[in-house]
Amino acid sequence: MAEVISPTRMNLLQRRNQLRVAQQGVDLLKRKRDALVADFFKIVRQSLAARDQLAAACRDAYVLLAVAKAVEGREALEAAAIPARRDLLIDIEVRNVWGTKIPEVAVVPVRRQALERGQNPVATSARTIESAANFEEVVAAILAVAATEIKLRKIGEEIKKTTRRVNALEQVVIPRLRGETRYISSVLEQRAREDVFRLKRIKKKLEAKAADA
Repeated sequence: MAEVISPTRMNLLQRRNQLRVAQQGVDLLKRKRDALVADFFKIVRQSLAARDQLAAACRDAYVLLAVAKAVEGREALEAAAIPARRDLLIDIEVRNVWGTKIPEVAVVPVRRQALERGQNPVATSARTIESAANFEEVVAAILAVAATEIKLRKIGEEIKKTTRRVNALEQVVIPRLRGETRYISSVLEQRAREDVFRLKRIKKKLEAKAADA
């Protein structure tokens, strides 16, 4: 059921104030959206570069792995890989962009020396050591891609949300407030004209009575 609007001066002032606030809100939301979109495309470029780096790292790593596997054998590679396993700690900071919390994933150093992996440089072939190093580069590239993907997803969701709010204000709230403002103004103006007309009639009657007296 549509809201019954009482055409009073107080309601007119209220609608005008609401309209002003809504228009200011649209301006702020558009500025926020523009800032987010600029940030989004900047990260898109970073994401594409990270994906290219990941593709190159994978290509080099798998080519050398195939060679090492053919020469050293699967068992030797698996034996060298077991002591090299480890957990990675990732630092995540939050950056505020126009009230939106954007996660910043810090890519930690991944590549290690052979001794840090638990590999014996004397007993382990150079191909195996290099293969392990290449796959650590792959892990670093994966983290770089993940860091950009997380930010893109968060910013993309916020852009959609902000756009919906802008559309709701521009297409629903502001037109409704403008229509209600016009309606109340029209009724008040009509009442004012009727009051002036009545005053003129009363004045004429008083003047006529004064002339007859």
